[in-house]
Amino acid sequence: MKIVYMGTPDFAVNPLHALAEAGYEVTGVVTQPDKAKGRGKKVIYSPVKECALAHDLPVYQPVRIKKDPEFIQTLRDMAPDVIVVVAFGQLLPKSIIDMPRLGCINVHASLLPKYGGASPIQWAVIDGCEYSGVTTMKMDEGLDTGDILLVDKVKLDKKETGGSLFDRLSIVGAKLLIKTLEGLETGSIIPEKQNEAESSYVKMLKKSMGELDFTKSARQIECLIRGLNPWPSAFTHLNGKMLKIWDADVVNDSDDIINNNNVSKECEAGIVCYVDKKTFIIKCGKDYLKVNELQLEGKKRMSTDAFLLGSHVEEGTALG
Repeated sequence: MKIVYMGTPDFAVNPLHALAEAGYEVTGVVTQPDKAKGRGKKVIYSPVKECALAHDLPVYQPVRIKKDPEFIQTLRDMAPDVIVVVAFGQLLPKSIIDMPRLGCINVHASLLPKYGGASPIQWAVIDGCEYSGVTTMKMDEGLDTGDILLVDKVKLDKKETGGSLFDRLSIVGAKLLIKTLEGLETGSIIPEKQNEAESSYVKMLKKSMGELDFTKSARQIECLIRGLNPWPSAFTHLNGKMLKIWDADVVNDSDDIINNNNVSKECEAGIVCYVDKKTFIIKCGKDYLKVNELQLEGKKRMSTDAFLLGSHVEEGTALG
């Protein structure tokens, strides 16, 4: 089976590595062009290019694949049986989608048809989903609308972050890709059309999304904190300085820390309503947020008890 692989970021590295380790004939790896970063304009390779070079695989980097007839002909000359696409970053024209004998196969980090589009991993955490997973599908011209081939479901941990789920699903996706290719070759997979009534799309993450609105419930805020960890991160402001919150727990009126310390239940949202040597608690629109790990502007990330050794936070302080 001749395979052309298309991918760019970290998430796409494990599936490519799995193909190489399984002995598949990867005739070409297509990834986004190199970028110059920093003051010195150092050229940075994509993670997928780094992986491809480590496996001595040929790399191609078209700027705009849809408007590059010469590269499309190069693909055609490779005569791939299948094209595997994992977070490539460019839309493919119909001429490429229809090219391989077994089609173009996409590895998508959600339980399609839910969470098509960008950033499905982080949104599963932000929305407080119990499960996420990986779907392999046969691509068509739509955005994540192709027929479903295989699905692997994953239960989210209580403290799951966008980063930890990203790592887990990349491994799951690599295994599911191999299983999918085996099934396509033997004809044992029956494609299933997506239920359009259940489809949903999620938008790309922006830094501005991280600013915390304490009028929301503590549960919503805690999920947002985890979903935006490690990027772009959740933040508020303390005495005019940005305060990133990396980890927190939801506390309600019945919890001992509230009842045993006479914490005022009349506090307004965004007010620090309790402080001790280990933590501080913020009133939210519903329930409270107990801060476990944070990072003040200009400082290192640290536990709240370490932060309180050198910083003074008073009850009644307004955040935001």
